[in-house]
Amino acid sequence: MNKLYLIRGLPGSGKSTYARKLAQEIGARHLEADMYFCRDGQEYKFDPLLLGKAHNWCFTETEKSLASGISVIVSNTFVQRWEINPYTFLAHGLNVPCAIYVATGNYNNIHGVPEQSLNKMRQKWQPVEGELFIENW
Repeated sequence: MNKLYLIRGLPGSGKSTYARKLAQEIGARHLEADMYFCRDGQEYKFDPLLLGKAHNWCFTETEKSLASGISVIVSNTFVQRWEINPYTFLAHGLNVPCAIYVATGNYNNIHGVPEQSLNKMRQKWQPVEGELFIENW
């Protein structure tokens, strides 16, 4: 049976690295909004004006994969509960188990998110019921 794994955390917490490793181990599809900015083998070029499209793309790809019987691992910041809710509702609607993990590592912030932005994310962070914490893997 397929499953949805949601990995949340601040930039530099290790969520993408963990998601790639887990996807390889269990044969799942790994998705994140950042992938929208480096599709077709291109270099990562973030455009804040396209962030909404990036998240819509990630959600739509998740929905297509789950509906096709493929397990999916989504790694996004998911700072506030409302950001993760569409995914949990999707899993519930498709009768797919859903697990939520929080990456708490302290690694390099590869996308260069400014410290001021990280601090704003920390202040807005909301816990999600039932989430599991991952530090090292």
